[in-house]
Amino acid sequence: MDKCLGGYRNITFADMGKKKKTLSVKKNILNLFDQYPIQTFTYKQIAARLGVTDPSGRNHIIKSLKKLADQKLIDQHTRGSYKAKSRKKQHEGTLDLSGKGVGYIICENFEEDLIVASNQFHKAFSGDTVRFYVYPARGKKRKEAKILDVVSRKRTQFVGTLQKKNGTSFVRVSPKITSVDFYIDAEPKMKTQDGDRVLISFTSWKETKSPQAKIEEVLGVPGEADTEMHTILAEYGLPYKFDEHVEAEANQIDVHLNEKEISRRLDYRDVLTFTIDPTDAKDFDDALSFVPLEEGLFEVGVHIADVSHYVKPGTLLDDEAYQRATSVYLVDRVVPMLPEQLSNKVCSLRPNEEKFTFSAIFILDAFGNIRDQKFGRTVINSNHRFAYHEAQHIIETKQGEIPAHISLTNKTYTADKSVVDAILQLDKTAKKLRQKRMQSGAISFDKEEVKFKLDENQQPTEVFVKTSKEANKLIEEYMLLANKKVSEFIAKQDPNKTFVFRVHDEPDEAKLDQLKRVIGSFGYSLNLASPETTAHSINKLLKDIRNKREQNLIDTLTIRSMSKATYTTQNIGHYGLAFDYYTHFTSPIRRYPDVVAHRLLQHYLDGNKPPKREVYEPMMKHCSAMEILATKAERDSIKFMQVKYMEGRIGEKFTGVISGVVERGIYVEIEGNKCEGMVRPQDFPGDYFLYDEMNYAFVGEKTKKTYQLGDRVMVQVEAADPIKRHLDFLLLGHTE
Repeated sequence: MDKCLGGYRNITFADMGKKKKTLSVKKNILNLFDQYPIQTFTYKQIAARLGVTDPSGRNHIIKSLKKLADQKLIDQHTRGSYKAKSRKKQHEGTLDLSGKGVGYIICENFEEDLIVASNQFHKAFSGDTVRFYVYPARGKKRKEAKILDVVSRKRTQFVGTLQKKNGTSFVRVSPKITSVDFYIDAEPKMKTQDGDRVLISFTSWKETKSPQAKIEEVLGVPGEADTEMHTILAEYGLPYKFDEHVEAEANQIDVHLNEKEISRRLDYRDVLTFTIDPTDAKDFDDALSFVPLEEGLFEVGVHIADVSHYVKPGTLLDDEAYQRATSVYLVDRVVPMLPEQLSNKVCSLRPNEEKFTFSAIFILDAFGNIRDQKFGRTVINSNHRFAYHEAQHIIETKQGEIPAHISLTNKTYTADKSVVDAILQLDKTAKKLRQKRMQSGAISFDKEEVKFKLDENQQPTEVFVKTSKEANKLIEEYMLLANKKVSEFIAKQDPNKTFVFRVHDEPDEAKLDQLKRVIGSFGYSLNLASPETTAHSINKLLKDIRNKREQNLIDTLTIRSMSKATYTTQNIGHYGLAFDYYTHFTSPIRRYPDVVAHRLLQHYLDGNKPPKREVYEPMMKHCSAMEILATKAERDSIKFMQVKYMEGRIGEKFTGVISGVVERGIYVEIEGNKCEGMVRPQDFPGDYFLYDEMNYAFVGEKTKKTYQLGDRVMVQVEAADPIKRHLDFLLLGHTE
């Protein structure tokens, strides 16, 4: 029986043909040099490494070494010793695993991702930064890479399923992380059972097949909501609890306002002020104040929780907030950026409580023109707390009577006339502000949000979609105004001043060209002559397709053509909002860049010189990266709950829209609840269907029947796997 030595199998020559024998020896020698690119070997050392002990085998190694050196595939270092061919072109990149045993290296030095075979990962996990070289291109095939070593680990903690057998414990993680199981080399302190979902820490990877790890925590039984939510957070390296020292520091903060500090601030405690938030909101980081003035003017104050007053650089609280960078909103819980003492108490702008705020104050006319503005620290006392649907009722009825069934208190009440007048005036002007943005080229996507009703066991009993109404858009417009004007105030004074911006680049040209080609088949067009005409043309397109059969297809493709918004100190403007200057200032309880924006704004208001940009740019890159992880975690939690909801609906039929087309099948999103499942090509009815990548479609070989992105279809729920967050549908055909 062959045995493994140093990762190579013993070579047996007796039953091998000459050609096969020579190729096998060469391949194993090259693999050895690939694994040890800077080490020198004699033929005896190579034989020992390869487990070759017979004279015939050693002779073949000697001959193979000479041939490889003659072919310039290896270097002869000194007489009788050899080393890997000097490869000056070594690169660094990021390994990304597909989950099917294929790896890709993402490197800015190459236009296309490089393929890495599963036996060339060199102990790297997905996401790791690796050093590699590229094999010479062979024909038209995609370039392949060989990983030489791991430069740095992206993460050392993973989530997987514990498998116990014959006294040995292994943990199987997602194939998108690694294709090998982790060996648990020490009995954990906590009680564990076969099949538990666990959090592990990687410890080492010696000359063995499996990496070693230790169990840090048992997350629970796979499939249960609490287990899966903790799993999602752990998969993305997102913490779900605070260190006791961070909590202790937060609990030491005095909730009472210091009179000396109050005297240094603008006092808005006697000005009409209110919040408008979701019904289930616990932290209120923004409030609006309203003062009617003469000649149709009014003053609106955008008051934001003054987190930076309490969270100081160099503290445990600040370090923790920076590392988290954002709050994470899962279906059944919020994982806050700041401990509850701050996020729900000290900094939350709760009604009838005096709070420190950082404010942007504007004097506006009815058309949304700014007549005057000022920025600074304030103190407020919010008079009212409204839910969005309460404010919406006031906007729709233009009355202050709030019926019990939509009241936060479940009792009928009448809002003060001053508040009703304020909301109606703010709504009227918000519509003008929005109209101006649209005219300037802002792109308008209708926002839809998937929501769930959960029972006492956190099981979903209903899935529904919420859309933004006037009350939501009212708040949005004044937050956009504050964010825009704060960044403008800094940057227009001196473009070289260090500040944090929220930027959004222009759309990808290739994707826009593809979008233009696809919509042409539906009779639509795009004017791509300039960024400005493109934006107006996209808005016209989105308006023209509303309620049309092809709306989903074109909406999806348009969103995919857009760039991602990020944080940076290098301002390039915000294409989607059509703003030359934009920042995030309005949510410091849940976003760290907003805290930094507050600090820098006060720094400049105090007349100080700009700090070094190099200090802030890495911080913004970190915040952008954490935002992406939080978004992925939020989407995964929604997907889990959707699959959990559909688990009880196996066999039921639904109308849906084809939301994705890939080679392995189509994705269908059910109308009404947006639950998405997959149909494989072999389950298409009536024909053998071929994948048409260019047109996002499958086409019947005989019938030429087409299933294309955006088509409305009827499906039947075949299977639901909450653990994998996956639904399987059976395609029944088109529906009108």
